[in-house]
Amino acid sequence: MKKVVLFLTIMFMTMSYAQETKQIPQINVNGEGKVKVAPDQVCISATVETKGNNAKDVKKQNDEKIDAVLKFIKKSNVPAADFKTKQVALNPQYDYEKKKTSYNATQTIEIVLKDLSKYDELMEGLVQQGINRIDRVSFETSKLAQIETEARKLAIKDAKLKAEDYVSVLGQKVGKAYTISDNTQVYRPQPMYAAMKSVAMDSAGASNETLAIGEIEVVANVSVSFILD
Repeated sequence: MKKVVLFLTIMFMTMSYAQETKQIPQINVNGEGKVKVAPDQVCISATVETKGNNAKDVKKQNDEKIDAVLKFIKKSNVPAADFKTKQVALNPQYDYEKKKTSYNATQTIEIVLKDLSKYDELMEGLVQQGINRIDRVSFETSKLAQIETEARKLAIKDAKLKAEDYVSVLGQKVGKAYTISDNTQVYRPQPMYAAMKSVAMDSAGASNETLAIGEIEVVANVSVSFILD
């Protein structure tokens, strides 16, 4: 009896292995979907940086400038939930040649501005109130998840259309998808130091330029294996 059970087990394993290793007729294609949208908000990362020989004085100067910056942001009617302190640092810096220690204080504020018409005014005000470093300006969309979904659907449709084109001349049909791999990317416009440029133009007596913000582009690339019927 044991021999019969062992024989049946080996036969079952052999049949299962044969089924697993049996090649499934399929076609592998790539598909691409692109969706563009105008940004409806901008994320700004701005820093106040102060330096000096006395740590207490350097921190005090930095705190005073940040206080002015925060008051300006609130006065600009930016909701409290849309700005926050991102980073605070006070670091000693030793000069080996002069054998002296100086100090560098930084505080970074991150702002999400949802009214793009106030962008120039906000950026100029930040610089005037003490911001001396713009770390990042990223124009974004609040509908990113929706746009990514749309791009993925377009990519899958593109892949299926390609597969149908290839097999139509062979008298076969495209069946179910066997495997799918996704690679979705988002490209955002990032104008740099626009506020500082505007301040320089004002001092020169020239009028401000309007930013060409551009569009956000979501590109979905998929690789799909379809079973052939």
